[in-house]
Parts: sequence; C-alpha cells; structure tokens
Amino acid sequence: MGVFDSGVGGLTVLKELRRQLPSETTIYLGDEARMPYGPRAQAEVLDFVRQAMRWFAARDCKLIVIACNTATSAALETVRDEVSLPVIGVVRPGAAAAVAASQRRAIGVLATVGTVRSGAYVRAVRDLDPFADCVQQACPKLVPIVEAGKAGTPEALAAVKEYVEPLLSEGAVVTPAVDTLLLGCTHYPLLREEFSKVAGPGVRVVDSATTTALAVREVLASHHLLASPTVPRHEVYATGPTQRFKQVARTIFGEDVDVSETQL
Repeated sequence: MGVFDSGVGGLTVLKELRRQLPSETTIYLGDEARMPYGPRAQAEVLDFVRQAMRWFAARDCKLIVIACNTATSAALETVRDEVSLPVIGVVRPGAAAAVAASQRRAIGVLATVGTVRSGAYVRAVRDLDPFADCVQQACPKLVPIVEAGKAGTPEALAAVKEYVEPLLSEGAVVTPAVDTLLLGCTHYPLLREEFSKVAGPGVRVVDSATTTALAVREVLASHHLLASPTVPRHEVYATGPTQRFKQVARTIFGEDVDVSETQL
C-alpha cells in the first residue's frame, strides 16, 4: 500500500500501519521539495496530490493513504473519484479518535492553516457528534520545526505553548476550556511531549495514526485485499534532500531508514 505526505509527518502513520498490519508491503512518499502544504492554495495542493496518485499508480499499489491532513482536506474527495483503488484520508479517523476521547465534548483542533481554513475537522467532528464543541487553532510554525529536527527544543515548546494556551483558556466557563486536543497534522505527534506538557494532565492528546490504521485494515478486509502472512518490503522516498528526512525518520522508527530521492 502507498502512504503519502507533504514531508516526514506521515511516517507517524506509517509506523502504526506497519505495527497493525505487519504483513503488508508499504511504499512511502514524502514531498519534501514542496512542503509545507499548509500555507498553499487548495487548488495547488490538489495538483500535488494528483501527481502523487500518478506516481503510486506506476508502482502497483492496492490502496493509498493520504497521511497529510492538509492534502486530505483539499483533495481526498476529488481524487477518490479519479482513481480506481481505495484512497483513505486522516481527517475522519482523527475526528473519530477525538470524539471517543472527549468526555465533555470539548475538542480543540491544532492543524495547518490550510486544514483550519477548510473546516474539515469541524465538519467531521460534528458529523460524528452533532453536540460536540470543536474549536480550531492554526499552527504555522510547527511543521518547519519538526522538519528541521527541532522537536524537544525550547523553540518547539514555546511554539506549542503559543498555540495551545489560548485553546485552554479563551471563553472558558470551566478550565481547561477543552478536554481533548486533536493533533490535526501528522507532523505534530513528533511534538507530543510538548503538547502534553503544555496541556497538563486533565487534557487528552490524540492523533489520527491508530484510527487511520484501523480504517485501512477494515477497507483491506472488506475488499479481500489483506496480505497473507509473509515478510513484507518497505520503501521510503522523498522528493527533496534526504539527509534531514533520514534523521527525523530515525527518531520515529528508532533505527536507520533507507530513503531514496524521487521526482513527481
């Protein structure tokens, strides 16, 4: 199966896919040369995703995961109608994780500018629970911090604090104002320690990786596409320089990851 992201963030989803589906062969594509997607126009992101779909089509994938919230918001419904194999995004699985975790139906979504602008998470959360209160916060500094390998630094903590603290306090009848933070970008789990520290013990921090992997399993099973027990192959590609990509990949997987350069 193919997994696509604007950069290294989707590797957090890939790791969970490999854990839940250990027999499946995977091929990952990170569009490092053009990340971040968040500030870009929706039409431009859609064009990038279409290029990625053609790239995967040449590699005989049976299912594609768009492991990028911005790309999911901008392009999922369109490309689903344009390709002949299942395509899964990360927005609805992420919303499902947040709805399941929230006890007070008070959810704060942290995402890219593009994802926030699309309103995709608000629609997905309210589709799952019409009575849920969902507020959003765009976080333009975070993807560059992750891509630069700066997770765990004072700079990362300061940026997370800048975005999270308003969600916890603004308009609060009770404190904290939200009881669940949804990391609406697949880069953000690499800053989970910072999010948890700023949010405090009374706020749950969730992302889409686990629920996306569950959705993939269900789709593969329903289409009779699950792989037989075997030793899978795993390939990782990036459209830009791979040195920094490899460093972040090592942090995620705890081992060296072979990354090849490619073009779209």
